Amino acid sequence: MEEDASLFPKKLLDDAPLVEDETDEPEDPEFVLGPVPGEAENEADPGSSCPGKEQNADKRKQRPAVQDRMQASLLRRDLSHLDQLHEEKDLFIQNTREELRACRWRMGLLAKQQESVAAGLAAERAAGNRSAVWHMEIQERQLEDARESAQAEAPAARKCLQERGASGKAERNRLLRVRRSVYLQKEHGLRHQKLVEDAQKNHRKAVKFLKASLGRIRKQEQREELESREHARRRMDAVLALKNSISANRETLRKFQAWGQAKAELAEQRAQAEKEVILAQGGDAFKHFCHQRRRQELEAQNRAFEEEQKLRKHEIVSRILKEEAEEARRKQRPSPARPAGRPILRDQTWSYVAAFHDGKGPADPPCCPPEGRSALPQASLLVKAVSSESVQADRGSLGREAGTLAQPEIPGLWKEDCKPYQVPKEDVDQKSVGGTKTDKDILARTAQQLCRGVTHKQVASRREFRGCPFHSKPKLVHFKDFDIGKVYKKKITLINATYTINYCKLVGVEERLGDFIHIDFDPPGPMPAGMSCEVLVTFKPTVNKDLEGNVSFLAQTGRFSVPLKCSAKKCSLSLDKELIDFGSCVVGETASRTVTLTNLGGLGTGFRFLLASECCEMDTSPSVFSTSSNFTYEDKGFDSNVATSFSKQLTAGNESVPADVPSQKESGKLDIKEKEEGRPVESEGVTSTTIVTVPPNEEQTEFSLGEITEGEIGPFSTIKVPVIFTPIVPGTVSTRFKVVFKNQQCPTLYFKVVGVAIDVPVWVPKPNVDLKICMYDRLYQDSILVHTRSKTALRLHFEVCKGLQGHLELLPKTACIQALSSYSVRLKFLPRRSLPEDAGKYFDKESRVLEAPMTIRVADQIKPVGFTVHAIVTTSDLELSPSGVDFSYCTIYEAIRTQVSLCNRSLLPQEFGFVRLPKFVDIQPNDGFGTILPLETLQLDVIFQPTKAKEYNFELVCKSEINRCFKLTCRAVGVHPLLELSHYQVKFAATSLYNTSVATLYVINSRLSMNPPTPSVPRIGLEDTSPVGPTSFEFLLPPDSPITISPAVGTVWPGKRCLVRVAFRPVLTRELIHQEALQALTKEAEAKSDTATQRKDQQRQSSILRLQNRDRLSQASASQPLELQKEDLTSSSQEYQAAQATLTRSFQGKFDKFVVPCVVASGDTKDRKGTEPLSFSAHSTVYLELWCPAVAPSIVVTSDKGKTIADFGDIAVGQRGIKKVSIQNISPERLDLEYSVLNPNGPFVLLNPIGKLVSGETQVLELSFSPRESVLAREMLEVITKRGTLSLALVGTGVASMTTCSIEGGVLNMGYVIAGESTSAGFKLQNDSPLPIKFSMQLDSLSTGSGDEHRLPQFLASPAQRTEVVGTQNYSGQSVFSVVPVEGVMEPGRAQDFTVTFSPDHESLYFSDRLQVVLFEKKISHQILLKGSARKHMMFVEGGDPLDVPVESLTVIPALDPERTEEAEELKPILVTLAYVQLDTDTPAPPATRELQVGCIRTTQPSPKKTVEFSLDSIASLQHKGFTIEPSKGSVERGQTKTISISWTPPIDFDPDHPLMVSALLQLRGDVKETYKVLFVARVVTGP
Repeated sequence: MEEDASLFPKKLLDDAPLVEDETDEPEDPEFVLGPVPGEAENEADPGSSCPGKEQNADKRKQRPAVQDRMQASLLRRDLSHLDQLHEEKDLFIQNTREELRACRWRMGLLAKQQESVAAGLAAERAAGNRSAVWHMEIQERQLEDARESAQAEAPAARKCLQERGASGKAERNRLLRVRRSVYLQKEHGLRHQKLVEDAQKNHRKAVKFLKASLGRIRKQEQREELESREHARRRMDAVLALKNSISANRETLRKFQAWGQAKAELAEQRAQAEKEVILAQGGDAFKHFCHQRRRQELEAQNRAFEEEQKLRKHEIVSRILKEEAEEARRKQRPSPARPAGRPILRDQTWSYVAAFHDGKGPADPPCCPPEGRSALPQASLLVKAVSSESVQADRGSLGREAGTLAQPEIPGLWKEDCKPYQVPKEDVDQKSVGGTKTDKDILARTAQQLCRGVTHKQVASRREFRGCPFHSKPKLVHFKDFDIGKVYKKKITLINATYTINYCKLVGVEERLGDFIHIDFDPPGPMPAGMSCEVLVTFKPTVNKDLEGNVSFLAQTGRFSVPLKCSAKKCSLSLDKELIDFGSCVVGETASRTVTLTNLGGLGTGFRFLLASECCEMDTSPSVFSTSSNFTYEDKGFDSNVATSFSKQLTAGNESVPADVPSQKESGKLDIKEKEEGRPVESEGVTSTTIVTVPPNEEQTEFSLGEITEGEIGPFSTIKVPVIFTPIVPGTVSTRFKVVFKNQQCPTLYFKVVGVAIDVPVWVPKPNVDLKICMYDRLYQDSILVHTRSKTALRLHFEVCKGLQGHLELLPKTACIQALSSYSVRLKFLPRRSLPEDAGKYFDKESRVLEAPMTIRVADQIKPVGFTVHAIVTTSDLELSPSGVDFSYCTIYEAIRTQVSLCNRSLLPQEFGFVRLPKFVDIQPNDGFGTILPLETLQLDVIFQPTKAKEYNFELVCKSEINRCFKLTCRAVGVHPLLELSHYQVKFAATSLYNTSVATLYVINSRLSMNPPTPSVPRIGLEDTSPVGPTSFEFLLPPDSPITISPAVGTVWPGKRCLVRVAFRPVLTRELIHQEALQALTKEAEAKSDTATQRKDQQRQSSILRLQNRDRLSQASASQPLELQKEDLTSSSQEYQAAQATLTRSFQGKFDKFVVPCVVASGDTKDRKGTEPLSFSAHSTVYLELWCPAVAPSIVVTSDKGKTIADFGDIAVGQRGIKKVSIQNISPERLDLEYSVLNPNGPFVLLNPIGKLVSGETQVLELSFSPRESVLAREMLEVITKRGTLSLALVGTGVASMTTCSIEGGVLNMGYVIAGESTSAGFKLQNDSPLPIKFSMQLDSLSTGSGDEHRLPQFLASPAQRTEVVGTQNYSGQSVFSVVPVEGVMEPGRAQDFTVTFSPDHESLYFSDRLQVVLFEKKISHQILLKGSARKHMMFVEGGDPLDVPVESLTVIPALDPERTEEAEELKPILVTLAYVQLDTDTPAPPATRELQVGCIRTTQPSPKKTVEFSLDSIASLQHKGFTIEPSKGSVERGQTKTISISWTPPIDFDPDHPLMVSALLQLRGDVKETYKVLFVARVVTGP
């Protein structure tokens, strides 16, 4: 930290940190900037001072002193003012915090009070105290308002507190920025001037370096061009080698594929057989295979676990052995008693490493075997390979070590007078470099803060410097190929790359490099731009592994680092070529090539060149250089994996063909793969020997290696090994060599040697002459080129094999070829028909292949030169089948077509053509001309159309391109029929399904009169003429055809014609529709069965039961279609119509061609006797050809599964049913729609006729059905387009709605009810119609007025004129009567129960209303009159004549006294009038009778009396007057009534002119006592 502070001015460090945290203290008010420019100058040029200059500097310093003092005073004043402001703000902040704390306390108190109030409020609510609840709610709202206001004040106080703190912080930062800006402005001038000078100097240096760099770049480009050419040549060689390798690998790959396929098929067969055995035993094969697979996986996991345990065991044992060996060495380490004979530290290290690899301690010489001691010289030899930089660094020390080997490296350490080293006191006081974790954290934070304060931006000439402040030369410090124990040193030059003065300080190296790297660096102080300093890096390796890291420095503009890398010695071996091609070499000669082995690494190793098929035995003990004292398990695994991969490469190279041996790159990939797989390795310290045994192969002695086949290759060296080719046997020879190394980390290298041995100087470059395919009796020629490598002219004689002299010829037969030239021989091949017999064994009759060996004999040479002529000889025959054609009888108005097969027996395509055809014959296609392919058979149509009635015999000639002729014999008979048709071919337009297309034609009798013609003209061939007269015809239609001909039978007289109408209506066959319907039903049944199967399978656990269930279900599903096929699907069934719609929509079009025969006979159909047929002639039959294209309809129905029948079902009369039918345009064009006219008086109406329908568009047609009577209605609606017509069948049934009510008479009397109570009664409505009926119940009292508001009140009218049905209603406004349900739907044949409730709220005898049953919201089917009476008490009297109107008065009745009320109640009048009918006869008239009903109302109110008692007084006086009353008294139970019968017979003294009036009192005793005054009025009337 002290060193860091010394790099920068003290004032700069004071100014650096800004106030960024609230906890930072304000700056010292006594802060003074000081004379910054003078200090900067002194620092920039410390060595340029002199006495004169010092005086001038003192004068310059005195002048700005006054200004500095003034500026300092102003700054002190500002700082004091800021301190005052800071204290005021602190006081304000404290007050605000107190207020905030008090506010939070009030909020907590309010929350507690609110909770208590809420608890009390809940308690009062439970108690039902409304006033207390109301007061508590008010208190709760007040507390809530107070808490909200407190919450609103708290954020305001907090915000104010934050704003005050932020403003103070901003003010302090502003003042510090002002201080820093003043200092930077003063320093900027000096830096700018220095940067300009440095830039000029650097420019001159850069120009010089640029010229040198350009020269080096040109040389580098020339070198790269040469290397690219060499690389291209190598790539060409590699491509050739790859091509040869691919051709060799294809056959091997094919063998492996066939072997793998056979193995897979065998495994599949075994699995299938095992499955069949398990199924035969009744087991579950799937379960067995699952268990078997799981068992195999478990065994594999167990094996992997055991291998992993073995690896861990080996690792633990090796670590234990390593620790024991280290402990033994530590205990047995000898003391340095004899310094004269003690080796140096480097030798001790290597001896320790060698002993460690041998598994023994290095400090026990008697126990060490000779091999252990012999390892030291080898190690010393290998250590000699060091890098050039390291050698230069140690040249001075090598001599000293050679002269002082017996002396200790640290002199004076073992001297007797040596004093122990005393640690200085200041070093003891210092802490360790690492320190504790807390110290490290403090140090890191301090360094970070210091770095923020020290580093800053550098700006020169308005340009900010960005990038690395110092450039390192070299950029990478690389210690290559180091040895353990040696010391390596390198210098680094750091150049200031910034614009002005900069500083540099060493931070250190990374922690992992601290034990090996030491940095010597003296900080140079301020460094101008372009200046440099040196850093010495010392590397002392103690472990043999690569190291990487960085050396970190700190500059004024930031941190930078120099990368450092230490690379251990390694072997990097390669061959310059992997393929050596000797080309062609004559037998007996010798050719030589060279292969170069290059080691680009710093570690040498032993090598050996061997054949790829040879076995090798190499010492695989770990090398001394690959092990160190810090040897880890990963290093051992790598070495062992390299050895394992080495063994596997050798084995693979000998088991497969030479081309299958992996190359160097492939072997490297194999090593990496094996390393990733983690193969087991041997324990450390054990020497193993790898022996590879290969099966013996046939040795090839053509290739051999030079004298150097094994030895040692040093670091950075190359070895050239010659490869000699001595051909012995002619042919292509290839051998594969390998290079194995003693160091197991080096992979085996392979290279291949290829050569061609040629035995004679004369050869044919094309030993196989392929003439391709040749025809008999055709001449073919070719030229054969003969080469010679002889240096003298040779005489050649050409010979053809025996038996082919008549077919093959070589011209000339004898020739002379000049030295080192070529000669061309002419080959002529003219195969004859006798070639198969003449060639003998050289010709294969089945494949027609000719292989003829030719011989070239060279003078003075025993062995001839041969070549083979290959050809496929084929015939040129064309075969016509059949060889003759009989067209039989044919009329002159039509043509007969027959097919003839033309077969090419040749292996070559041939052109053919039928020439010189007669006019009445035509051959198609292409008029009988074309090309026929090899072994192809063409079908040709021969069309014969006679011109007149006669017999025809002719031949058709077919010629091939080689002018060969092939003949076809034909014969026919021409017929002139008795009748002819106006059109023999009718082409219907494309007709959609279920539409009809009509065409007309005429049947014509060509004879003009009844007289026979002269001279006679034959009608059939050369036969006699037919008789003259009427001629009959009959069209014979094929069965189940969509064709209709009318008339099908008729007679035509000479000179007349008959009109015939032909109609075409395409339909779907019934069998096809039936099959589609069965398939749909089968799919539905399978879906249902699958659902049932899944439910059953979830409940069952046994696999055997599941299999059985599946078998049963599959059998059931298979049997279901058979059962469905037995069902008879009618055309009216839904399944049939749905299938028909589906097929219509998916119809892809169909084209049928029908030929309808029309038989002709002489005579009239009317003249035949009975059913005797006419004598029709088969030869005079004419034929009508019909072309019938059927297409899908342009418009289809998409709704209701495509049905074209709109069935409205049953609709009630007077109601309307709407049916929506979706139609879609499936044609590719827009269609205009028209509609047929429906019956205007019918029940069907099209509501929305659509005019246009775009392609693919779907529209909905709305159809309505409104029946006016109960009848079944049918009508057809046709949707007409230019492409066809869609017919829709409209069907509907009108049904009258009939209901029956259980109430007879239409009146429902609810009886008497106590006011305030209710009673109910029920009735039923029965739906007698076959469709559901929607009903609603309406009361007149709840319905709106019907226009009777302006009539007189009903109580003013007479009783006979009163028609009101709504009587007295409740005072409360609620309806007296109610009915449930109000609305609903009655299903057909069902009854609906209704409940009527009577609920009066006051006493009245005239409660009434009318209930109407409305069907479908329109029709009123029943009207029920509802009546009821209400009393205040439980007794009532009913009967007598009415004394008041049934309408209540609107006058307010004044309240009466209780006494008067009782008196009024005692005088309730009842008028009973009796009319005695006096008859004129002597027969006595029956007495006049009346009845009174006394009842007791059933009530739910408690009452002390359960019955009502009644009594009638003055019975004696009434009897005297002629009245008889029974009973006069009695009692009535609740809910019961009792009848009082009154009869009157006039007494003797009765005056008929004066009616009799008598009164009596009727008393009722129940819950109260009521008295009625019954007034009896009796009179006598005369009868009719």
